Amino acid sequence: MDDAAVAKLDAFIRQKGLRRTPQRDAIVRLAFASDDHFTSEELFDRVRKHNLNASRATVYRTIALLVEAGLIQEIDLGGDLKTYDPNYLEKPSHNHLVCIDCGKVIEFEDDHVDLLNNCMTRRLGFRPVRQTIKLEACCEQLRLKGSCPNLLQARLTSKRIPARKR
Repeated sequence: MDDAAVAKLDAFIRQKGLRRTPQRDAIVRLAFASDDHFTSEELFDRVRKHNLNASRATVYRTIALLVEAGLIQEIDLGGDLKTYDPNYLEKPSHNHLVCIDCGKVIEFEDDHVDLLNNCMTRRLGFRPVRQTIKLEACCEQLRLKGSCPNLLQARLTSKRIPARKR
């Protein structure tokens, strides 16, 4: 997490009349430790693995603060769980390809999509601020080879696998 984001969070916390706590700071560091998307429970697991003294409620409240401050974005990647994206600030035009077989998520950027978004919103009298696109697709490896290492890994690590719509 860069200094500008830390400053933004600090200002937001002060504005809300809250104070910085070691637990909140540690949770924020773990949320931004990688660009990987996470659920609340996955972030709580990271907290436990690092032996941090923070409750599940503190993790959930910290996530809500980060969303409200505009530092992470809640995204819909399918399933019933809310997923959070920690690299939203660097890439406000944010697109995801989600495999409906194995749950693998690939972020992508495309100048053509950005141009189309810009043209379409301006033509309709709006100014684009951000975009998110979610494409759902079937796994090529599963179709071509009959198995997918991402699906196997997801099952071994108890990751959520989207229910396939047929």
